[in-house]
Amino acid sequence: MGETGKEEYKIQSFDSETQKLLKTALKDPSNVDLEKVANIIVDQSLKDSVFSKEAGRICYTIIQAESKQVGQSIFRRSLLNRLQQEYKDREELRSRSLQAWICYVTFICNIFDYLRVNNMPMMALVNPVYDCLFRLAQPDSLQKEEEVSCCLLSCQGPVKSTAWGVHRSLHCFVLSHLLFLLKVDCLVLQLHRIGEQLEKMNSQRMDELFSLLRDGFLLQEGLSSLSQLLLLEIIEFRAAEWKMTDAAQKYYYSEVTD
Repeated sequence: MGETGKEEYKIQSFDSETQKLLKTALKDPSNVDLEKVANIIVDQSLKDSVFSKEAGRICYTIIQAESKQVGQSIFRRSLLNRLQQEYKDREELRSRSLQAWICYVTFICNIFDYLRVNNMPMMALVNPVYDCLFRLAQPDSLQKEEEVSCCLLSCQGPVKSTAWGVHRSLHCFVLSHLLFLLKVDCLVLQLHRIGEQLEKMNSQRMDELFSLLRDGFLLQEGLSSLSQLLLLEIIEFRAAEWKMTDAAQKYYYSEVTD
């Protein structure tokens, strides 16, 4: 689990009033509307990729403070209710915004990493987290990203010339591969962070996920060399019992820098 002892939190992207609300929630949660705080954190996590990585630590601190102060769990209940709602609407979210979808996956994995019941990860989050990771690893994803990116470009209006048509096709190609790389990067980062915990909770689903990575995702036509490298690295990482060997670290680092 990530470090929770730090006192600085990345809340500078909020306005001054919201920053004050969050600071109060972190230190004196009984004096704020915790349901409102939970919604603010989730809303920001869906649009801010940096904050979505920080949000788990903030939520953990508020939950601990509320438990010590009043012995209640209003914030945790509100947070999990909102997470459940976003999980139910995940396909709609993904269709609406791929960036928000990736932020949601990062956020729910972050929450899984930090929240504990009797010093164990929350069982209720195991299958939702797996479902999100499986969705990222769908082997038809590259085709879908090409469709989405071309649809976005079509909103710019009709093709004005042959040169503009070529430019737009190239832009579509680059954008689709960039979106795809972002998803691979998200998937690999989350598995580095919580893969070992997830496997302990449900090893069968982890086997299925890595089977999908090897037989579908990794062999997909058009996959970039960097995406292949990231996927090969996480496969080797798991094979080494979720540890990075010195040899593997040197190899993958040299490949990335080259």
